[in-house]
Amino acid sequence: MSGAALGLEIVFVFFLALFLLHRYGDFKKQHRLVIIATLLAWYLCFLIVFILPLDVSTTIYNRCKLAVNSSPAESNGSYVTLAPSKQKCFKPWSYIPNGIMPIFWRVVYWTSQFLTWILLPFMQSYARSGGFSITGKIKTALIENAIYYGTYLLIFGAFLIYVAVNPNFNLQWNQLQTIGIAAANTWGLFLLVLLLGYGLVEIPRSHWNGAKRGYLLMKTYFKAAKLTTEKADAEENLEDIMEEVRKVSESIKYNHPLRKCVDTILKKCPTEYQERMGRNMDDYEDFDERQNSYPSEKSLVKLHKQVIYSVQRHRRTQVQWQILLEQAFYLEDVAKNETSATRQFVHTFHSQEPENKIIQYFYTPTVEWYWECLLRPWFYRVLAVVLATFSVIVVWSECTFFSTKPVLSLFAVFIQLAEKTYNYIYIEMACFLTIFFLSICVYSTVFRILCGIYFPDFLLFCRLTPPLCLNFLGLTHMDATISHKNTQPTAYTSIMGSMRVLSFIADGFYIYYPMLVVILCIATYFSLGTRCLNLLGFQQFMGDSEMTSDLIDEGKELIRREKRKRQRQEEGENRRREWKERYGNRDDSTRNRVVHTDQKESSFSETNTNRPLSKYTRSNGRTERDTIELLQDAEPLDFNADSINDDPLELDLGRYQPGGRYLSMSRSEIFEDV
Repeated sequence: MSGAALGLEIVFVFFLALFLLHRYGDFKKQHRLVIIATLLAWYLCFLIVFILPLDVSTTIYNRCKLAVNSSPAESNGSYVTLAPSKQKCFKPWSYIPNGIMPIFWRVVYWTSQFLTWILLPFMQSYARSGGFSITGKIKTALIENAIYYGTYLLIFGAFLIYVAVNPNFNLQWNQLQTIGIAAANTWGLFLLVLLLGYGLVEIPRSHWNGAKRGYLLMKTYFKAAKLTTEKADAEENLEDIMEEVRKVSESIKYNHPLRKCVDTILKKCPTEYQERMGRNMDDYEDFDERQNSYPSEKSLVKLHKQVIYSVQRHRRTQVQWQILLEQAFYLEDVAKNETSATRQFVHTFHSQEPENKIIQYFYTPTVEWYWECLLRPWFYRVLAVVLATFSVIVVWSECTFFSTKPVLSLFAVFIQLAEKTYNYIYIEMACFLTIFFLSICVYSTVFRILCGIYFPDFLLFCRLTPPLCLNFLGLTHMDATISHKNTQPTAYTSIMGSMRVLSFIADGFYIYYPMLVVILCIATYFSLGTRCLNLLGFQQFMGDSEMTSDLIDEGKELIRREKRKRQRQEEGENRRREWKERYGNRDDSTRNRVVHTDQKESSFSETNTNRPLSKYTRSNGRTERDTIELLQDAEPLDFNADSINDDPLELDLGRYQPGGRYLSMSRSEIFEDV
């Protein structure tokens, strides 16, 4: 099993990252380079979380082996036996041979740092740039990322000046490498503690409130009212930007030098706006060089960037609105089914996604009712208690991990007890669950603050993972800088270098700054941040606020309106389906008769090809057949629908393509109606 566990986890983590990227991304719409870079960054971050427990267990075994080798010993199979005391050092099942982990961590760490600090921010700014050339996009990306590079270089420069001025140190390449790692970890730890202070309280509290159906429903109504305002602002902003695009598109004709830039902007617009602007274009008008006011290329670059931002914001609000509607409908269904006498869960609307037949077979309406109405609230309460216990342990350990005699950090106590019995499976599971819990507390806070914006969340995810794992090693006293013991360090901390080069960071910031998490947890528990934002005019969910009650009533009415709208749509679809099922066979027989009649007419015309044409001829049989088929395929109108948009005359798309290219009309199209 030497190295086999490492290989299995590497393969498993790759498919896990690929599955998550496929689940939350879209391979068809994204560029291949973006997909590869994102997959690689996710893969490396997951590797750090999954492989670090194996590094800890391997380090514990190596320490035991070093202690045994310092005394007379003899080898016996998979463990080393100390002759006088008969001490045994059992080799873990996931043991990794020496020399592999340092190379592995060095490749993973520096590759992830290159992606998260250089490549991915550059790709983000390049994609959002409004430039029309590669050079312009690169220039904009470098300028926008200067603030990120500036903060990092500022910290690195301060550390470099400190080491250069200090006469006790001679600058070498290893020390410069350590200074760079310390700058990145200091930046990450500063943000990590702030996010951790919020997540350690909010994660257990959100699960406890998840058992309160009424509370969740009221909060969903509140979110619906707030999101409606944001959605209306996004739609209004998009309309204004599209109006500017229309004016620019009408002023710059097809042979203007800047027409290619306008076509590029039109490609980024939604399809309905492209079609609307395509109808009003007079592509036969030539560009003249009269003294007309035309927009400059710089203004088009600004407009292009505004289009990208407004379209992205509009799509984001639409997706958030659909998710919020599904959540509101689900909570209303749960509230209705709680008083059901049949004890079978009934949904108001059918799921839009196809359900798995295996899950549908076992997860029957009766099982769903017991889970949703009886078991799930209690499960959430028990889970909230477990998460709250973890939070208390983390807060206590963050405040006491610097104490080595006695050992006060509970994570260090648990690891040392398991180390004495060589229970490597317990050590690896405890390490993984702890890192996983810390990751949930940190990254869930990031996603809540930034509301699901793709790249910023992703970049912070990559930047915070290395300092989070380094903080975990400090909590368990596996970091020699914290334990102050002359023992073999883990391979992960060995590539970080000795922080003794920066003593004020190793003995000051890394130890005392995490204590700030206590103050942040207290502020989060009493919702001080929410109350301050509410006083400043930002609408927050406060149970005792009159504004909150008004927004809840408004959101309830909005959800009710959307529910009636969806019910009318489903009723219309059901009527159309019943119509097709009822008259489908009759339509087939009628079509067969029409085809048979057409065959007779064609045979009759073939036998009379030599006859002269009569004065009055029958109308074309094809036109009659098309009329009959149109009458047969006609569907009943839904008089309860909000609007009818099935008129083909409204979609005159012969002259415009969504790609931003205009086509001239041929003679057959002009005289087709004649």
